[in-house]
Amino acid sequence: MSLKLLNISKSFGTVLANNDISVNIGQGEIHGLLGENGAGKSTLVNIISGSLTSDAGTVELDGEYLDLSSPTDAIEAGIGILHQEPLVFLPFSIVDNFLAGLPKSRDFDRKLVRDDIHKISQEYGFDLDPDTVASSLTIGERQQLEMARLLWMGARVLILDEPTTAISEAQRENLFRTIERLAANGMSVIFVSHKLDEIQSICDRVTVLRKGVLIDTLTVPCPTSDLVNLMFGGYTQSIPQNQTVLGQDLLILDGICAKEETSTIEEVHCKFSEGEIIGLAGLEGAGQRLLLRNITGLTKTYRGSTYFKGENITNHSYKWYMENGFHYLPADRAGEGLIQGLTITEHFALTGNQSRKTIDWNKSRQIAECKLQEYSIRGTVTSKPEDLSGGNQQRLLLALMPDNLSVLSMEHPTRGLDIESAEWIWQELLDRSKGGTTIIFSSSDINELINFSDRILVCFSGKIIGNLSSKETTPYEIGSLIGGVQS
Repeated sequence: MSLKLLNISKSFGTVLANNDISVNIGQGEIHGLLGENGAGKSTLVNIISGSLTSDAGTVELDGEYLDLSSPTDAIEAGIGILHQEPLVFLPFSIVDNFLAGLPKSRDFDRKLVRDDIHKISQEYGFDLDPDTVASSLTIGERQQLEMARLLWMGARVLILDEPTTAISEAQRENLFRTIERLAANGMSVIFVSHKLDEIQSICDRVTVLRKGVLIDTLTVPCPTSDLVNLMFGGYTQSIPQNQTVLGQDLLILDGICAKEETSTIEEVHCKFSEGEIIGLAGLEGAGQRLLLRNITGLTKTYRGSTYFKGENITNHSYKWYMENGFHYLPADRAGEGLIQGLTITEHFALTGNQSRKTIDWNKSRQIAECKLQEYSIRGTVTSKPEDLSGGNQQRLLLALMPDNLSVLSMEHPTRGLDIESAEWIWQELLDRSKGGTTIIFSSSDINELINFSDRILVCFSGKIIGNLSSKETTPYEIGSLIGGVQS
């Protein structure tokens, strides 16, 4: 059994997500796929699993060309994918999860299916009772359920997409033993992870992607420094670093623990000074988004305390945070930050600066016109978010912010923006910082982190494992910590 990817390319507009990628994955091989955010891993995996079609190139299984137009095509060809969040029907029993989505024309004997579940469980060390309701299973057990179902459906190639993100250490060990059993039985496994220690311990070889390009394929284990250099090499410092004159301690997080869906942060201890710019480094799911949302009162803290100007503000209402100058800007500008279908004028009418009982539309229109000019937004007062480019959407989000901000938390402030827009955004943020606003932002661009931060906090598996001075750190040091390698 061998899976071949030949000259795979895929673009989204002007962004080349995969550029002429060729990989050969052998029978019984555990093949790692490694790369930072935006490297092209998800795109490649989605092509292999039928969720995306490539613009060019082919996928071959045992020398046979595959036409993968949908996930159904992929599983029928023998390719299954286990997502970070297993695709499990929680109200259903395990046996009903097996049967869900199968063609009605096919008649399955439930007793035989139950017997198959027992056989697969015994062979791979799963603990699956066919009658157990899926909602009572742990994340690790749901993974077992989904893997068992894929095996039952005939999967010969299994893709594991960041499978250890939300499971315990014991569950991880069980998962690794299962992967090794699968490989020993001849299954080809693609293991997608940003955790270098996992790649080193479980994989036979690893392919490293960077900015949509296949950089190299290495046999592992290998020197960790080789993997870090392949993942993060090539960065240059393009502009002078930010130099902020720091004020007093403004915000203190004392052992903060929080949870949201599959993301957690644990025992976060950090201080933020007035006017300081803090960059959060880490791959997706490492805890940056949850931390930013917790800082601005959008998620609750279940352990630990938050202090603002010396006052304990732990789990104050979101209204309190807003009234005291906290503000959050998401990465999804159009979907989460702005309201589709509403005009720019209507957005300013909703900012809360007017009477709650009535809206002065003339005033709202005037404010919108002034902000369009002040923030150089290429649109009109009747434009809607969906009419604007990404750069103009981000300018609009900044224009909608209150003038007097204490703390601004941002996800990926310049992701997907052209150079002109990115420079303009950062000039605005630097001006805010000089005015005393503390800015905490996440970014997958190491240059951006080094050039604009006073300090860089590195997130890994929900914890802060690095607190670095931007003036003294290096891309290599940041990259190593992002991959979970601590000196």
